[in-house]
Amino acid sequence: MSKPWALVTGASRGIGAAIAKELAAAGHPVIINYRAQAEAALMVHQHIQSVGGQAELCCFDVTDAEATRLALEGQLGAGRDIGVVINNAGVVADAPFPALTSDNWTSVTRTSLDGFFHVTQPLVMPMVRRRWGRIVAISSISGITGNRGQVNYAAAKAGLIGAVKSLAKELGKRQITVNAVAPGLIDTDMLADAPIEDMVKHIPLRRVGRAEEVAKLVRFLVSDDAAYITGDVISINGGLA
Repeated sequence: MSKPWALVTGASRGIGAAIAKELAAAGHPVIINYRAQAEAALMVHQHIQSVGGQAELCCFDVTDAEATRLALEGQLGAGRDIGVVINNAGVVADAPFPALTSDNWTSVTRTSLDGFFHVTQPLVMPMVRRRWGRIVAISSISGITGNRGQVNYAAAKAGLIGAVKSLAKELGKRQITVNAVAPGLIDTDMLADAPIEDMVKHIPLRRVGRAEEVAKLVRFLVSDDAAYITGDVISINGGLA
């Protein structure tokens, strides 16, 4: 049987791009979602096609409920059987809590939490009817341990964990698994201005992770080998927590 389509949000770069490429390598046709980075998304699309994979570009903002609904209806209407949903889209707006603005709070929480709802909710019933599905949310070590200057980000990522655990209980009887992956420090644009040398001193493996390592974990979670894993949070952080 052909593998179902996989939708990866925020797939134009970083962890999302790596996940899209990895799932394509596993045989899934991939829907590459992006909001603004059209050129980067096109490069991911071209890479997947160059190695014999199948992919489609799909531009929408996960914080926009109506735009997301219309985009997903278009994908389903085109006959794309979406059985794998990777909620990866996320933003940061770090600041000490006294300096945190309302915009800082809402931009982060709306992308992670509202985005999870806007993307996942319309795709659940098709999975229920199919009696199979894989949903993975990309959380963060910050959602587990907290982090200074990231009250908004930690709250959003912790909220994802709660959503995952609850949804897993609802959907388990339909053989739909729902899990979260909580990366630590990963070599992406988010670490561009970070003091890496000082940060790795606190990591037992003494290095930051690679986006490809996160992607391989996601590939496992959506495979049949992980069919008995649901409602879980799997950390990938080099021993940091």
